[in-house]
Amino acid sequence: MHLAQFNVAHLRAPLDSPDLADFVAALEPINVLSDAAPGFVWRMTGGDRHTDTIQHEYGDHLLVNFSIWESREALWNFVYRSAHLGVLQRRREWFHRVAEPYTVMWWVPEGHRPSLKEAMTRLDLLRAQGPGPEAFTFKDFYDSSDAACLPAAAEVRK
Repeated sequence: MHLAQFNVAHLRAPLDSPDLADFVAALEPINVLSDAAPGFVWRMTGGDRHTDTIQHEYGDHLLVNFSIWESREALWNFVYRSAHLGVLQRRREWFHRVAEPYTVMWWVPEGHRPSLKEAMTRLDLLRAQGPGPEAFTFKDFYDSSDAACLPAAAEVRK
């Protein structure tokens, strides 16, 4: 099993705004870093360039990030023990605070590439029901052995 992670962020301004210039400048080096990180498996991209963002139907000011990792430790090390941490620490400059969960994780079979719709469904599940084996966070984490009894991705409840 591999660990899927999905997060959303509500931009304070359009991506081409001077207010987001530092964030946009960090996209390429951080995406290159993630792609080369130990345990990295896959990242949904918005195009061929590292600065291309994922296009979706959820609104122009919602930025999404979606990747798959070999393990919790691999993802943790990238998020909190690499140059990514410096960008993460500045998130309040670029994104609005939200009261509801904005990041979710779940286990997927090796080789499975979930859709953006599945990721949003998992986030909605976390928001509606709280953490469980089908949708969880670093704080409320579920081991991959808990995923063995889960329904197929297409059957995930809302």
